[in-house]
Order: sequence, then structure tokens, then C-alpha cells
Amino acid sequence: MSRLQSMTGFARSSREHEAGSIAWELKSVNGRSLEVRFRLPPGFERIEQAARKKVQKRFARGNVQASLTFAPNGSLRQPVVNEPFLNEIAALAQRMHEEFGAAPARADGLLALRGVLDYADPVADENVRASLDAEILAAFDEGIDGLGMSRHREGAALEAVLLEQLSTIEKLTERAGSDPSRRPENIRARLGEQVSRLLETQAGFDQDRLHAEAAILAGKADIQEELDRLRAHIAAARALIAEGGPIGRKLDFLGQEFNRESNTLCSKSNASTVTAIGLELKAVVDQFREQVQNLE
Repeated sequence: MSRLQSMTGFARSSREHEAGSIAWELKSVNGRSLEVRFRLPPGFERIEQAARKKVQKRFARGNVQASLTFAPNGSLRQPVVNEPFLNEIAALAQRMHEEFGAAPARADGLLALRGVLDYADPVADENVRASLDAEILAAFDEGIDGLGMSRHREGAALEAVLLEQLSTIEKLTERAGSDPSRRPENIRARLGEQVSRLLETQAGFDQDRLHAEAAILAGKADIQEELDRLRAHIAAARALIAEGGPIGRKLDFLGQEFNRESNTLCSKSNASTVTAIGLELKAVVDQFREQVQNLE
């Protein structure tokens, strides 16, 4: 099983009980924190608190929706007629027939009216109710297990993608570090050309001061610190992935740091080859940050 979990997943579970059929449907999508919503049949609100605690114990992030369907056993469903209300409706229908010539009321029509016919609660017995609640929560446990497996499968796919992206970031970092433009002799030659052009076109320049300023600019353009931080962030990201668990927020922070360093690398670069590497690095970092948003 993957060390990482995605925040997206889906699962179903079902069980049979003497009172009826139980079916759960659970799905999870991305979320900044853990949010759990239940859709329960009337009368089953009693199990929500226990079910909510199970989700909170299992998951750290994601919007989880859990829907319960309960189909009562037909043999236990006893019809109950509200006779006082039926008598009132029948009397009113008879009066309308006599006074206004309305069609006579039919039994099936009267029984179809809301509030006339209902069915007794098939789980009115406390022992049956307790047994049913236990079975519903057992089915919910199975659903949570299925949702967890689904999220881990998604997490395994994400882990492979993230590790591949980190490898690409590392390769680009090393390419930038070994770019020929960063060799001391090439830096000196490039600065020498720039200083020479300035001296040729401008009069009255202090040559020693100009060389000193050029050296300062060369120092500011050095990207060694950015390369070192990128390497440190890569190592930290790999360590987090190896650790597993709910690391989405931590990897998201590292993604921001990757982005900051790649931006700085591009802005400090004084060679087109390094700038091209920096732009490629930014693209991969953006992809990395996008994938991290799916992690728990």
C-alpha cells in the first residue's frame, strides 16, 4: 500500500439485517481541511456522531460525503391508518358530493392522501434498533476501509509522479550548476567584454572603480545559493514522501520554496542558457505544486 493518500476516492458497502437492507456510498474530494457531510434517511440521525468520529479518526484532510440508504424489510412494514383524520376527510368529501355535486370519494383516493396512511417503524423495538445501528456502523467501517484503499491507490500514482518531477527538478538544478557560463574564466571574459564596451563609449570613467562595480554585479548574479537551496528542498521533499502520512501541506510549502528559488534563478541569470534552464525548471515546479494539491 502506498505511503501517501490522495484526497479523492470512492467506495460502497452493504449489509443485510433482519430489519432491512443497508447500503453506504462514500466519496472524497480535495479540501483544505477535513469536512464530513452525511445524507441519512429520516430517523437515522442518531448514528451520525459515531460515524463522524470514525471518519475523523481515519482521515486528516478532504471533503468526505457519506450517504446511507436503508430499505426496510417488507414483512416488518405494517400499515397504520390515521382513522380520525380519514373520517374527517371522508365526511368532507361526502358533503362536497351532496352540496356541490362532486364525484364520490374512492377508498384508494382517500388512502393516498398525505397523513392518512403510513407505515409503522419496523425498528421500534429497542433491541432491534440497537442491533441495526451496530450493523449500519459495521457497514460504515467497511466503507471507510474501501475509501481508504481508493485514496491510497490514488496516492501511489501521485507518489510516482511527484518522485519523477523531483528527479527532473534535480537534473535541471545540476544542469544550471554545471552550465559553462558559470565557469570563472567565462565569467571574467564576459565581464571584460562589457567593461571594454563601456570604456570605449564613455569618457571620464574611473577604470578601477568600474572593475570593482563589475565584480559586485558578478557576485549579485551568482546563483550558487539558489542551487544549494534547491538541492536542500529536493532532499526534504524526498524525505517527506518516504515518511508518508498526511504531508500535503508540508509539500505544498516546499513547492512554494521551489517556485521562489526558480524565480530568483531566472532573475539573477546573466546567461541565456541558464535562463532557459530556469524557465524549464519553473514549468516543472508548477506541475509539482499542482499535483501536491491532491495529497492529504
